[in-house]
Amino acid sequence: MMRFQKLFFTSVLSTVFFISCSKDDDNKVEVEPPRDAAEQSLADDETLVSFLETHFYNEEDFENPGPNFNYIAKFDTIAGDNQNKTPLIESDKLTSKTITINEVDYKVYILTIREGVGEQPTFADSAYVRYEGSLTGGKVFDSNTIIPAWFDFEGYVTRNTQGQLVKAGGTVPGFPAGITEFKEGSGYQVNPDNTISWNNDFGIGAVFFPSGLGYFNSPTASIPAYSPLIFSFNLLRTVEADHDGDGIPSISEDIDDNGDLFNDDTDKDGIPNHSDLDDDGDGMPTKDEITVGEDGVIIFYDNNNNDIPAHLDPDEFKNVNAEE
Repeated sequence: MMRFQKLFFTSVLSTVFFISCSKDDDNKVEVEPPRDAAEQSLADDETLVSFLETHFYNEEDFENPGPNFNYIAKFDTIAGDNQNKTPLIESDKLTSKTITINEVDYKVYILTIREGVGEQPTFADSAYVRYEGSLTGGKVFDSNTIIPAWFDFEGYVTRNTQGQLVKAGGTVPGFPAGITEFKEGSGYQVNPDNTISWNNDFGIGAVFFPSGLGYFNSPTASIPAYSPLIFSFNLLRTVEADHDGDGIPSISEDIDDNGDLFNDDTDKDGIPNHSDLDDDGDGMPTKDEITVGEDGVIIFYDNNNNDIPAHLDPDEFKNVNAEE
């Protein structure tokens, strides 16, 4: 019987809609509006459940791995010689959680083949993973199963060459929704030929999520609009992100603790705190209004006793790192 762990996360992440259009006989532009997000979420869940009911994963390969096995979950249809395989939806390794964005619930399914033994990333962190992305129809649209890649889950705000504020980095929300349930491995060895061998205790799994946590109505060259997505992955390493390098981990700059780094902007300058070198806009860099100990513990100051840390209080500024 499938076991479910239902977790709720709220966020104000915004979706960028690209408009597809066609011209009618009067040369007027006809705009096709995006589908209703809540209705599409339900439709996508039906697609995912159907996939989970009719597919299995290569469990035997994990139980008896060959010398060249890459520890990436593969999926196949239950039919013919495979008709006695256990459907994914009946696996005791499958769980689910619900993510709420803009008041729409999205159900995510997670296959935990192995949890891992090291640090567990948060939504604000970065991860080094091997992965394969596919559609429910079986098409692989992205694969990086040999050489791992770094992913910055949330991304950050910076200025482009024209001085405009733009978002850089980040992934679709469904990707970290799965990976943050796993842990990294215990380490690695550098081989004589400078290749890397990872200790075989890293997190292994897969995540299945609806289009609302993917590309929704914005197709790519290999992903049609409104496509639920599947990612199989190995979580090799995770790093606690500090996007602006101010000494405060990005996860700690989610001041309202709502799972969204981009709506925390103390000085209202359009740059969220996790990307802002001066969070309160008082002219004193954030890194100079805190003290980071050798053990990594951060000391926050409130010299005017108004219960607002100095780095978030424009009325209090002092270079606490300067010599007295």
